Amino acid sequence: MVFYRVWIPVGRGRSNLFMEEWFPDGSVQRQRTFCYTGNTMEDVNGYIQMIDFSAYSLGTTDIDEAAVQALSENLMHSFTTSGFAYLKNTGITDEQVTSVFDVADKFYDLPVDVKQKYRRNETDFHERHGWVCMEGENLGKLNGLQRPPDLKELFNIKPPLSGGDSWPSEVPEFEETCMDFFNQAHDLAKRVLELIARGLGTEAADFLDMFKFIGKGRNSSHLRSIRYPPVPETVKENQVRCGEHTDFGCITLLFQDNAGLEVAKGDGEFVAAPPITDTVVINIADTLQRWSADKLVSTKHRVMLPYTPETRGTTRRCVTFFTHPDFDAVMKCLDGSDKYPPVRAEDYVASRLRKMYL
Repeated sequence: MVFYRVWIPVGRGRSNLFMEEWFPDGSVQRQRTFCYTGNTMEDVNGYIQMIDFSAYSLGTTDIDEAAVQALSENLMHSFTTSGFAYLKNTGITDEQVTSVFDVADKFYDLPVDVKQKYRRNETDFHERHGWVCMEGENLGKLNGLQRPPDLKELFNIKPPLSGGDSWPSEVPEFEETCMDFFNQAHDLAKRVLELIARGLGTEAADFLDMFKFIGKGRNSSHLRSIRYPPVPETVKENQVRCGEHTDFGCITLLFQDNAGLEVAKGDGEFVAAPPITDTVVINIADTLQRWSADKLVSTKHRVMLPYTPETRGTTRRCVTFFTHPDFDAVMKCLDGSDKYPPVRAEDYVASRLRKMYL
């Protein structure tokens, strides 16, 4: 089997600019040129846009109404087309992300019998706090795919902790580091949701009132650390790092350190969404697509095995923040239509979790 990988710098004063081609099993797959030039809205790979979030970044108090309106319009353009975007100048730095990666690695490096003490409770159909072992999840099931379980392990951070949940005492800084980042991600998600409400013509205060229990109780929102270890010499047939799926909350924030994420286009082609310095990848999820009467798009994505022998030995790390409405929020189509019947958020999430774990 022959593989080729070509990296082509595009120019000075830019970051993360490359083109990549690989040829697995004799077929040709091309990843487009990625461009990060500093404009307000840029084309990253012919599909996913880069959006400058500085007008409403965390810590911004001097709000320029015209700039915020333009930002809302840019977000809506991405969320009604690809369903994905890169955000830069959010107020969350790569150093903050790396601190979560590093503290999570300390946990993942513990012996399996120690990690088992913090295993996620899966006796009910709610997102729960805790560790999930290698091959303990199969996201491809959400898309009806018959694949082996995913080659990853993860830890969900979901405050407040429920009965039987705990923080790993073997890594004393784990709780503080992860909770600090949970709060940062939560604050950013709230700002994005406010801009989405504006774009949908919905009263922002009423919309955000549906998310008031994030981190406090009856709400499925959680921070998730994921580690994809080096690929073992032998893998199961059709096994991948993370099966093709759509998320089932409202929005997802993704921070990543290595390539692997691929996003589907309307024609079925997948394009890469690589890590770009000081950015976050954001996407619409199923709940918000339904809630918006399909105006916003929840798009399939996946993490395949690395395509070249040398990259199969690399680890990929991610931190994601999955944003959900409160359990008791009743989702009626925000445009006033009856395209979908009303449904409680808790019931909708439970139906998706059953599909994954049964």
